[in-house]
Amino acid sequence: MNKKEKKVIICGYGLVGERLSEMLSKHNYNITIIDIDPKALQKAKDMGYNVILGDATHATVLEKAGIKNADALAIALDDDAKNLFVVITARDLNKKIYITARATDEFVKDKLLDAGANYVAMPQKVASEEILNALG
Repeated sequence: MNKKEKKVIICGYGLVGERLSEMLSKHNYNITIIDIDPKALQKAKDMGYNVILGDATHATVLEKAGIKNADALAIALDDDAKNLFVVITARDLNKKIYITARATDEFVKDKLLDAGANYVAMPQKVASEEILNALG
């Protein structure tokens, strides 16, 4: 399967979701973005992405985005509780999908993994470690 055939759903088109979309697009992934903010989605649509207006915590929105046939789901919302709920809902809808999620602390990271995420990123932790390393 080439990358253009790989379907990735991104939940959230904030700073993390936007950057992730750019990187995946450069590698020719088939991207669908879900966001609750019409302005953010218009920006994504202007970039040529498939977009779904709605709350990614709702099964119907994930289904509209094609969760049952997607290869991967990237959850980049800035709310840990919502990220956890999306993981639970998505895993229920597609047992085989590869799920990545964003978290702000270790406790939430563990909960996301327990709920079915395959990988959890902690952007604030990485940024803090990079700053610490830069300071010497």
